Order: sequence, then C-alpha cells, then structure tokens
Amino acid sequence: MLEYFIRRLLGAIPTIFIIILVSFFLIRLAPGGPFDFDRSLAPEIQVNLNAKFHLDEPVYVQFGYYLKDILQGDFGPSFQYKNYTVTELIWQGFPVSVQLGLSAMVLALFIGCAAGMLAAYRQNSKFDYGVMTISMLGISIPNFVMAPLLILFFSITFSIFPAGGWNDGAFQNRILPIITLALPQVAYIARISRGSMIDVLRNPYIRTAFSKGLPTFYIVTRHALKPTLLPVISYLGPALAGIITGSVVVEQIYGIPGLGRYFVQGALNRDYTLVMGVVVFYGVFIIVLNLFVDLLYGWLDPQIRVQGQKT
Repeated sequence: MLEYFIRRLLGAIPTIFIIILVSFFLIRLAPGGPFDFDRSLAPEIQVNLNAKFHLDEPVYVQFGYYLKDILQGDFGPSFQYKNYTVTELIWQGFPVSVQLGLSAMVLALFIGCAAGMLAAYRQNSKFDYGVMTISMLGISIPNFVMAPLLILFFSITFSIFPAGGWNDGAFQNRILPIITLALPQVAYIARISRGSMIDVLRNPYIRTAFSKGLPTFYIVTRHALKPTLLPVISYLGPALAGIITGSVVVEQIYGIPGLGRYFVQGALNRDYTLVMGVVVFYGVFIIVLNLFVDLLYGWLDPQIRVQGQKT
C-alpha cells in the first residue's frame, strides 16, 4: 500500500505541471490585462507596474518566474485586491467553500444512499420509479437554474430563508446554498447506490442469508452494505472535488465569500495571479482527494489493495 501511495504521488507531479502550464498560457490569451480597467493610472505608472510584475517580458519568461515562485510556495500578490496576497485570499475563501461542500456532500450521501438502497430493495415498485424520476430531474436541472427557483420559493414567496449573504456562517444562510449543491449529488448517488444494491442482492450468499430467515436489516447492514458502498466511494472523490470547485456559480448567486467568488472576480478583472492560484490550488486539492479515495477503496476491498501492490 505504501508503494502504491508513493507511485500515485509521484504520478501527480506531471499532472500538476500540465495544469500550471495550460492555465498560465490560456489566461494570457484572453484580451486585456490586469491594469487595463484602471483608467486613472498614468502611462508611466502602468509601465512601472508591468515592469514590476514582469508583464512587459515574453510570456515564457513570465512562466519561468511564476514557476519559480510556485516551487517556493508563493502564489504572488493579487493585482486587484490591494495589500492582499493570493495565499491570504485563498485561505479566506476556501474554508467557506469547504463548509458548504462538505455539508452538501454529507446530506447527499445520507439521502442518496438511503433512497437508492430502498429503491433497489423495492425494485420496480412505485417508490422505485419515483426515486429514479426525481433523480433524473435532479441531474437535468443545473445549479444556476435551481438556485433562483429556491430563492423565489423559500425567500421571496414564503420568506423562510434569507435570499443571500453569509452573515458569518449563520445556519439560516447556509440552508439554500447547501440544498442547491446537494440536489444533483443526491440524484447521482441514489442511482449509483440503487444499481449497486441490485447487483449485490442477486449474489448467491445474499440469497442464502434470506433463505435462512435472517432479518432483512441484519443482511443489508452486515453483508450487503459494504459492497454496495464501493461504487459510491469511488464516485466520492471526484464528486466532493466537483461539489467544492463547482460552487463558483452558487457562491456568486447567493453572495457567499467563498473561493469560487474570488475566482469569478479574478477572471473578470484579469487578475492573473489570483486565477492561477485558485486553479493550481483546486488542481492539487482534486488530486489529493482522488488519492485519498483510492486508498479508502483499497482498504474496503482487499482485492484492489493486492492488485495495486502487484502492479
């Protein structure tokens, strides 16, 4: 397992380098620069700023400077948020995004697994059809459509929850963003757990347990739950990364000061260092999450662990 961990960790290095390389050159293909929107700057001041941040040099030279700073753990200063470094902005916004993402994922796991397993146990029933229908709706409706609908219903029509704002993480302000982020994941997890549970219930050892008259709850929790959760666990890594990194639109709609909001503002303002810092940080975060899920999957399934050691 340790050898597998080290091999995966070393394999992540070229992936991170490609992320840095591609994002660095793509953002510079966009028209405009970080100081083009500030028309009050005198020409000589703008020249000095470009020289200070190496923006007057060829792009490949800028990439060399940036790569050197990244290796030292320095994302550089923000071009638009005065007196703030990119690292400071990341550590201000990331905890908010993580709180929303983890809360939404816990809610999605609980509801999705329960609904999917019950639908599998009552396969081809009205409950099964209802769960799958709702799941398809949850997958089909994107966040930027669901968020305004929830605001219209729960905030404007009935005034139950605030329409936006963070309010220092108050419980009422978290409800709608968490529901918005959790609904698509509930749908995916319900479908995955349903299919997995159906396959597990058809195994001979499960049928033998039922023929012996063992209680259904005991069979499901003792024999069927663990293999059923394996596909859900494999989906958990990219899903958790996606729910946190995908909160960009949700944070913008609800006015939440998360990392996604900084990313949007940085892209609009051509804040190269901020956009790059968020992209690199998210890239490393996704790689770490996928590695963690792989290790967890190997722990739950010894066959995967053995195959990983052989290869």
